[in-house]
Amino acid sequence: MRVVDSHVHIYPPEVISDWEKIGEKEPYFNVLVRGKVHKWATVEDLIAQMDSDGISQSLIFGFAFSDLALCRLCNDYVISAVKRYPDRLKGLAVVPPLVRGAISEIERCRQNGLIGVGELFPEGQDFDLADARETWRLVGACHEMGMFLLVHTAEPVGHDYPGKGNVGPKEAAAFCLNHPEITVIFAHFGGGLWMYELMPEMRLALSNAYYDTAAAPFLYEPQIFKAIEASGLAYKFLYGSDYPILSLNRYKKLFKGIDIGNSVLKSIFSDNFEHVYQDDGLSMKR
Repeated sequence: MRVVDSHVHIYPPEVISDWEKIGEKEPYFNVLVRGKVHKWATVEDLIAQMDSDGISQSLIFGFAFSDLALCRLCNDYVISAVKRYPDRLKGLAVVPPLVRGAISEIERCRQNGLIGVGELFPEGQDFDLADARETWRLVGACHEMGMFLLVHTAEPVGHDYPGKGNVGPKEAAAFCLNHPEITVIFAHFGGGLWMYELMPEMRLALSNAYYDTAAAPFLYEPQIFKAIEASGLAYKFLYGSDYPILSLNRYKKLFKGIDIGNSVLKSIFSDNFEHVYQDDGLSMKR
């Protein structure tokens, strides 16, 4: 079965070597990289892992810092990686949305072949996902340039962990209501937002929303995928590993023994990527 990984972090060597110094000025980054599950990966590490796991294509991005210069460093690395491996990688840009110059950086990345913006961290980058006054410029730029968004979200209940943050279903739903014109992927199952699509009015409100499975083995029992299958919403989910924290093998263990249709697995692991992304690889279908 063809596998596409829609949630992959890679780090420039400069970030890996200087992470402690960077962490002094980037509190959210500092918390995440000091977590017990954190790992580093360069593009070479990723390609080797993809070859080992049999992954056809990955959607890659750097770390969404609050410092625009650090975001540019990550973006340059992603741009270079995509140019080196155009058949294996697609790239997203990272920017701090409220910082002067963010829109110009999105435009630069778009001109260099990147297809979206993310994974953004609302808490770590100090912007309110639910406040249209703080998101309209970001959304407007992405919409004009045919790009989509990937945003970190987390479940509002359950255990705490580094980087979990306080942005969940309520904030993500408000974003969709404020910005129906933009396609958005909410990471980590949208913090549970997908379940509210069983409400007719929310199915309509969330028509521009998709979800990835990043960090699933840390968050949920395998039966969540049975619930997704039963809900009829499997077409809105994209497999995302959260590499290098997790790789495909952990997900294979998660699915082992679950009685779930092969068509559902195929849609999550590959078909949804093909159906959601337009053939030109620059934006997403509605």
